[in-house]
Parts: sequence; C-alpha cells; structure tokens
Amino acid sequence: MQIGFNLPNSGPLSKVADMTRLAVEGEAMGFDYLTVTDHVVLPDTKVPGYPYSESGAFYEEAPLERHEQLMGMAWIAAKTSRIRLVAAVLVVPHRPAVLAAKMLATLDVLSGGRLVVGIGAGWLKSEFDAVVTTPFPDRGKVTDEYIDAFRVLWTEARPRFAGTYVKFDGIVLEPKPIQQPVPIWVGGEGLNSLRRAARVAEAWYPIGSNNQHLLDTLPRLEAGIARLRQATAEAGRDPASMGVSFRVKRYGAAVPAKANNGERRLFSGSEADLIADLRALKKMGVGAIDIDFGRPTVDAVLAEMKRFRAAVIEKI
Repeated sequence: MQIGFNLPNSGPLSKVADMTRLAVEGEAMGFDYLTVTDHVVLPDTKVPGYPYSESGAFYEEAPLERHEQLMGMAWIAAKTSRIRLVAAVLVVPHRPAVLAAKMLATLDVLSGGRLVVGIGAGWLKSEFDAVVTTPFPDRGKVTDEYIDAFRVLWTEARPRFAGTYVKFDGIVLEPKPIQQPVPIWVGGEGLNSLRRAARVAEAWYPIGSNNQHLLDTLPRLEAGIARLRQATAEAGRDPASMGVSFRVKRYGAAVPAKANNGERRLFSGSEADLIADLRALKKMGVGAIDIDFGRPTVDAVLAEMKRFRAAVIEKI
C-alpha cells in the first residue's frame, strides 16, 4: 500500500519556502506521493458550501491564498527526485483540453515520469462562471470528452479528435508523456464518478466524507468498491484491474466516533484503530491512501508526519 500526504498549496503553509520544505522532507521520510489541489479562484469561503466537511466550511484557515495547481506541481517536481506527484484532483473543465494535455505531458516529462492525474468534474459554480467557457451543467460530459482527447494527444503521432467540445486535426503534441499510460485516478463518490473510473481510470479516488455519498465506515466503503467492480465489469474491463486510492481529510480525535448510521467512522479513535483501518482497507484492495496532516506550522506538520509514520504506518 502506498502512503501519501497532502501538500498545502493554499493558506498559511503555501509560502514557497514552507511548501518546498514539506515536499522535500516528506520525500526524505519515505512517503510515496504527495497531493496538490486545484482551485483557480474562490468565492467568499465563509459561506458554507464545501461538500467534504460536516459544517460545509473549508478546512484551511486561509484557503483564498492559493497557487495554481500545475505550476505548483512543476515547482515541486524541480525540488524533488523520487516522490510521485498527484493532482488531487485536476478540475478537468478549468483548462482547455489541448492546453491541459500539453501542460500535463510537460509535467510528466520534467518530473521524470512521476505524474498521477487525479481528475474531477468540479462542483463550485461561481468558480466555473469566472473561469470555464463550457456550461456548468455539462461539466460531466466535458470531463469525459476532455479525458478522451488527452489520451489521443498523449499517444497518437498524428492526433485527430472531433467531439462536441473539443476538435483538432493536423497538429503534433511532442514530447509525449514518459508514462504510457499516464495514470488517471478518478475522484468523486457518486455513480457518475464510478462509471467514469470504470471507463477510463487506473484507480477510483474517493474521499469518505462527501455528505451526499458517504464512504465513512468500512461497510459503506466496501459497498462503494463493490459498485465500482460492477461498473468496471459493465464497462467491459476486468474488475480486478481497477485500483482504489483513498483520501483521508481528518483522523483520530478530529473525527467523530460515530457515523450517522451509528457505525464507527473510519480513521476515528486511537492509533490501534487507525492501524486496523489501514489493514482493513489494504485487505479490501485499496492500494494507496493519502492523509492531510493539517497543523498550523510547518514544524508541527513535519513532526506529526514523523510521529504518524512511526506509530501507524510502520505497523500496518
């Protein structure tokens, strides 16, 4: 099982020196990958609406301070040598398809083949209204078509594509990504995300705390993975070939002990509980887990990463 950590590209810890130090020292500790999130602009985040917390509030203290995702990943790629770089997730409609495909291919080449493209269709309408040229209600269809265009651009010597939102012919995109294929992890917890993962992804990449599609207990996550396997078979692919990666936004005392159905919530409780959860998810087929070690200072984050590795990860 691979273990990753969230690299803050927003808020107080997104200062260049702090973000760089976290990436470099996280790599030195032996973490397998780091994750970087994607927003271009945000509304007033004091207004509830964030789908992955119980209150609807963002977790970060100052999320309006934010580096653009792919530029930030390129910077971190230059400062590291081994750790994998996961877009968690790229909001696919944010960038025109051909431009995004070129940026991602370049990032894979510059990093020596360390890119993982987590993808999502997006959820924040006010951001779409400011940034995106395709209609907000079409974002799922746009995402599917853009991903198909990415694959063509990344693999074909003379790429051609004629879709509803993307059209190109007579162009060349070189150099191709080092990785063939570039790993795609599909974020999202609903049925459309499962179907998207089943069709195009190397892995499904949910967060357990989505209030509309909770995966916050072992039975709920197990049921979600079963739905994924079924969707993968229906898409004509081998269900056993589909990976599962899982994002942990909070753990331990920060997580209420009971879910809304009375069952114990994943990653709540003691270190022994966390070890048991990680072992259970590994047995369930989860191949990668990343954790947000949210703390107020860089020193505190690094100390918690070291403590967590010794107390939990090394005992899985």
